[in-house]
Amino acid sequence: MTANRPIDVAGAEHLLEGFMANRKARTLQAYWADLNDFAGFVGQAPAQAIAQLLGGGGEAAARRVLEFAVDRRSQGFAAATVQRRLATLRALTRFALNQSVLEWSLEPPDNEQLEEAVRARSASTVPYLFPRHPGEIDRLDVQHYALRETLGVNHLAPIEPPRHALDVGCGTGQWAFELCHRYPDAMVVGLDLVPSKPGWPPGYRYVRANLLDGLPFAANLFDFVYQRLLVVALPVDAWPAAVAELVRVTRPGGWVELLEPIFGVQDAGPAVEQFNRLAYGIAAARGLDVGRVVYDSLDGYLRAAGLEDVVRQEVSLPIGDWGGRVGTFLATDMRVTQAQFSAVLQTQAGISEEECRTLVQRAQEECEQRRMSCSFAIAYGRKPD
Repeated sequence: MTANRPIDVAGAEHLLEGFMANRKARTLQAYWADLNDFAGFVGQAPAQAIAQLLGGGGEAAARRVLEFAVDRRSQGFAAATVQRRLATLRALTRFALNQSVLEWSLEPPDNEQLEEAVRARSASTVPYLFPRHPGEIDRLDVQHYALRETLGVNHLAPIEPPRHALDVGCGTGQWAFELCHRYPDAMVVGLDLVPSKPGWPPGYRYVRANLLDGLPFAANLFDFVYQRLLVVALPVDAWPAAVAELVRVTRPGGWVELLEPIFGVQDAGPAVEQFNRLAYGIAAARGLDVGRVVYDSLDGYLRAAGLEDVVRQEVSLPIGDWGGRVGTFLATDMRVTQAQFSAVLQTQAGISEEECRTLVQRAQEECEQRRMSCSFAIAYGRKPD
């Protein structure tokens, strides 16, 4: 089994069985505690987590283990506990190497490297514009239903039934769940910083990672890579490298598809315009695109990353009951977005709670009275054989 070939769950279970064989009770207990903690970090069962770790290749495994260690140190785990976790993962990869399952072994970060990574993480923030909130699940699903209703499908790329598909910035996981139902033989991976909502279909796997740090997968792995609605999460300067990373993990002959909106709405009233101007200021301070650079560049990003047969399509979606089901969906999305973002305006834009409440009320009245809309661009392309 080569370093770049995915290791299946059955193979990982067999490997773990051999690794744990003939261990003393205390060692066995410690090893399982370490591996269960790592599995909990990635949101999978232990065998699934190990299959993913070992199947991605040495560099991807090192990145994932560093991310795991940084997360545990940032949560207050003692340095000795984290190093024990890492030692267990290193011992497992060396066992796999001795069993000819791998062609590499893991070298986890030492204490100095780990503390430096923890400091770097503390000094930076993920620039996602909207606050984490229970209602974010409903809001993202409403966006999904509006786009699916408009397009009639969940993707435009003319893919064959995939064996492996990846949804980058998967949010609730709804798009990926539906892909699993359409292609029941596929393994669909959802990648995000926050776990997907409950109810995972059998073919779904969640991976916790930040695209800005690189994807924790081997090259040429996925038949279809999908990404959408990350204009509020990726700094505008990061887009070319991010798209190149999507292409890197796509197999030759596979497809990459992107979908992004213009930041803002068309035919907005004065209250919506004021709300948006305040949001633009906060977004710009985080390096996000507050114009239409990303919107206009999606197909160019794909071509620059080496894709062929690139196609671009633009759609306009109504906001408000005048636009039927889609308009109602997006009106709901706007109301929830404005309500959630009010706390950000109060803390970062100097708006009082009363001013913010009045502004949101006026904006929602405009949503009912005006015919506003928003524009989305979709671009997809094929990686050369």
